[in-house]
Amino acid sequence: MMVDARNTTPGGGLNPAALSVAEAARLLARASGWPITEAMLQADLAAGAPANADGTIHLVHYAAWLVREMGRGA
Repeated sequence: MMVDARNTTPGGGLNPAALSVAEAARLLARASGWPITEAMLQADLAAGAPANADGTIHLVHYAAWLVREMGRGA
């Protein structure tokens, strides 16, 4: 199995600055206990959530966007 070095940290873990939609959905679902799906993240991206140029998600930027959207009552 090949590993894309851009999406991992030196210790072999996930890179929170460059998560695929699938990785982000799995991580957020595990951390929150809520059923977060790839489709939910894709909907957020379509609604304006930030993404890196390569389509990956920067977890901190995404979280900041979510907080901003919550403040708007979205």
